[in-house]
Amino acid sequence: MAIRQTMTRGDWALLATLSALWGGSFFFNSVAGRALPPFTLVSLRVGLGALILVSLLRLTKQALPGHWRVWRVLFGMGLINNVIPFSLIVWGQQQVPSGLAAVLNATTPFWTALLVHFLTRDEKLTATKLAGIAIGVLGVAVLIGPSVFQNLGSHGLGEFAILLATLSYGFSGALGRHLPRLGVAPMTAATGQMIAATTMMVPLALVFDRPWNLPMPGWPVWGAILGLAALSTALGYWIFFRLLARAGATNTSLVTLLVPVSAILLGTLVLGETLAPKHFAGMALIGGGLLAFDGRVWRWVKARTAVEPA
Repeated sequence: MAIRQTMTRGDWALLATLSALWGGSFFFNSVAGRALPPFTLVSLRVGLGALILVSLLRLTKQALPGHWRVWRVLFGMGLINNVIPFSLIVWGQQQVPSGLAAVLNATTPFWTALLVHFLTRDEKLTATKLAGIAIGVLGVAVLIGPSVFQNLGSHGLGEFAILLATLSYGFSGALGRHLPRLGVAPMTAATGQMIAATTMMVPLALVFDRPWNLPMPGWPVWGAILGLAALSTALGYWIFFRLLARAGATNTSLVTLLVPVSAILLGTLVLGETLAPKHFAGMALIGGGLLAFDGRVWRWVKARTAVEPA
């Protein structure tokens, strides 16, 4: 399937849905992270997500890939798209304020665009894309508020961990481009990645967290884990791989600019929180950044201002 440089309305709808699912993961992580250490939480997330996806494959009579070349890519994706970034972000969120974590996470499109520029032939970084990403990241900062930078650098290891996670996501976008070329469907890719991530995460949890010594979590924690597994992971990664095959790695990575918007809107709808002027300003900037990245605005302006030759 050819990668589209400009996304369709359907692609934007998938991106918005994915941002809502992953925006909810911050809430689920904040609930479950108070009761469970990072490796155990991530193991439960990917393990239950794998069970859900395997069940769906069975129901739809689809099969897991059998060739070792496909599984090599899936294990690579499980490592750099799940095991490394999930663990770093869960640990980093325990050190870094949530607002700063959101801003740092929003740098993912920059790393992805930079990496796929050098690692692929059909996704090149342009000045308009770079400008769109910069405006979007600025919008996330405005959305969170100026206080987010007051203690910048005071949580050095946590901030570095989250930035490493975004870099890992960038590499995963480039690697994941191989799956559609190998004929792997989005549902199969999501299932295989979750299985690979689970086989890597569970030994880490057993060795470092020793979950059998942990107190039994309450029902709110189990509810958060189920939300992480079913919504943010199983459904989220099916959409992720579908969008990756249709629109490419850089376009898909724009979801991290929308995740803070989704998180704030979910807080407004579910928790009754109030939107402030900074939220509207930040969302306007993020929207402007996405429009600039998309390129259609620039082309429209260029067409309108073009002077016909005499």
